[in-house]
Amino acid sequence: MATKQVEMPQRAAEAHETVVVRFAGDSGDGMQLTGGQFTLSTALAGNDLATFPDFPAEIRAPQGTLFGVSAFQINFGSRQIDTAGDAPDVLVAMNPAALKTNLSAVKPGGLIIADTGAFTKRNLEKAKYDSNPLEDGSLAKYDLLAFDISERTVEAVKPFGLGNKDALRSKNMWTLGLALWMFGRPRKPIHDWLNQKFTKAPDIAAANIAALDAGHAYGETAELSGPLRQLHLDPVPSAPGLYRTITGAEAVALGLVAGARLLNLPLFFGGYPITPASAILHHLARLKEYGVTTFQAEDEIAAICAAIGASYAGSLGVTSSSGPGIALKTEAIGLGIMTELPLVIVNSQRGGPSTGLPTKTEQSDLYQAVYGRNGDAPMPVVAARSPADVFECAIEACRIAVQYMTPVMLLTDGYIANAAEPWLVPDPDTFERMPATFLGEKNAKDTDGEDVLLPYKRDEKGARPWIKPGTPGLMHRIGGIEKAVETGHLDYSPGNHQAMTDARADKVQGVNVPDQTVELGETSGKLALVGWGSTYGPIHQAVLRARRQGMDVSHIHVRHIWPLPANLGELLRGFDRVLVPEMNTGQFKTVLRDQYLIDAQPLTKVSGQPFQIAELEAAIATYFDGIKGNAGGEDIEANEQQLPNPESGHDDGTTPRDLRMMHDRDN
Repeated sequence: MATKQVEMPQRAAEAHETVVVRFAGDSGDGMQLTGGQFTLSTALAGNDLATFPDFPAEIRAPQGTLFGVSAFQINFGSRQIDTAGDAPDVLVAMNPAALKTNLSAVKPGGLIIADTGAFTKRNLEKAKYDSNPLEDGSLAKYDLLAFDISERTVEAVKPFGLGNKDALRSKNMWTLGLALWMFGRPRKPIHDWLNQKFTKAPDIAAANIAALDAGHAYGETAELSGPLRQLHLDPVPSAPGLYRTITGAEAVALGLVAGARLLNLPLFFGGYPITPASAILHHLARLKEYGVTTFQAEDEIAAICAAIGASYAGSLGVTSSSGPGIALKTEAIGLGIMTELPLVIVNSQRGGPSTGLPTKTEQSDLYQAVYGRNGDAPMPVVAARSPADVFECAIEACRIAVQYMTPVMLLTDGYIANAAEPWLVPDPDTFERMPATFLGEKNAKDTDGEDVLLPYKRDEKGARPWIKPGTPGLMHRIGGIEKAVETGHLDYSPGNHQAMTDARADKVQGVNVPDQTVELGETSGKLALVGWGSTYGPIHQAVLRARRQGMDVSHIHVRHIWPLPANLGELLRGFDRVLVPEMNTGQFKTVLRDQYLIDAQPLTKVSGQPFQIAELEAAIATYFDGIKGNAGGEDIEANEQQLPNPESGHDDGTTPRDLRMMHDRDN
């Protein structure tokens, strides 16, 4: 059928610069897999892209309920893409709950593709609809393509003898086939992936391929007379080289391995599963051939203590967690600071406090990273701004940890960890090799001229020597009790503690940090937006749009959170106003005020969702609208366009009994 349709007259594909697509359905509908494979096909087509997977914390929320909706958003186009997009041009809604929780986000005139087979009376009740929105005219301001995806999927896989329940599991592949047709994407890479994934179950692979091809063929049919039309996006102009899509978690893993290789060290990773950091352990476990040892410990404390032990033994110790797990690791982080051993701690931040929002993003661990330990225990902190940027940040964290003999915290967040973007694979020869050195002999002489070991004798950077245990003649004390200057003997004396506290602080403050640059705009002016971490994309786009309108605004983005770049204070003083957007209640703003005594204003958001470009554009505009007293920081209110909206609720055990019974019958 598809071949015949190609021969018939068709409308020319419409050209677009960017398109935002959101796939939404039940947690078990395979929306993350669908989005991931569409991302792969988009990358192969040469478009720039950014993704935003968004899913509930519940392992499996009751089917068809509002709080069980899982979504995957991708923004792609023929120009540079910095964010996953504010509002979808296309929404694929696999059931009523997916439509209700996402409808407010869709642009007026946008396309809604809905599976009528899932809009049953029961599912409409679960989604709190009084009438069927596909039939009552409430979607009049959108293009609506409503048809029975479920029925068409069952029909497509009928030759393979699957039962109805198993057949419907291919519904996401049918939907993916339709999306591939809409944007002129090839099916072969998905065919190859399915054949590889189901090598031991070729019938399942064939059924999914049939569903994919049927969805693609339907696009050709529907295009002739309905609202569905093919869209064309040219490849983005890109520098020559090898590209791949990469998530933040993958980039962390690859960056840690690259950093260890550049240091000529084996890598030991001690971790404990926690969302959204678990994927780092999964990726590193596949890289054993590069000198990587992974250890899934019984708890967070054991994980970091094992990493510290590995560093003591001569490996590069690494551990990873999110806010709650970092809290449990805190005493051991202090041990790493006291023993002055290299250690990299990756914090994939999520909404808190306590268990908080396990699958939602936030930047609320900055205080924890910079200050959150007992005693005066300073530690370098590096923050990545995007999935691709994590790779270089991980190498930088490894460099600092080894060269300065100190724990280092690398901050990412849930958005960075799960999101994907194209990555130009760097040439390994462009990275400076920095092989670690170990002390092999005694490093001082006593008053009698005899060779002696001073395990805390510092070099010009303030770092003590790294001594492998078992090195002949270099036995020394190690542990959490205060050490004497140079000798490392136990010493409680006031003067010694003052000297060692100062030495540890001076070492961290002396870390070689590049000068701060301006990402967009001038080095002085009326307004600077200062960001860190994953706020980079929306800030950059908002500032770019504001500057096109003639506004005197610049974008500064800080990678080195502690110690801060030496020129940052002078740079900030060159602006009349400083606005700090961050996904917390103003933590970095407080650090800047403390360090530089500038009147930095906060722009905060703690809804578990990233900033939208429009939110930042509106904040910038208040500085240039001429209304006295209008400019200044504020809290960004929860945005109903982003999941989950107030309609969706959460699984707090209060699901009505009749809905729970319906769920039990369905499963």
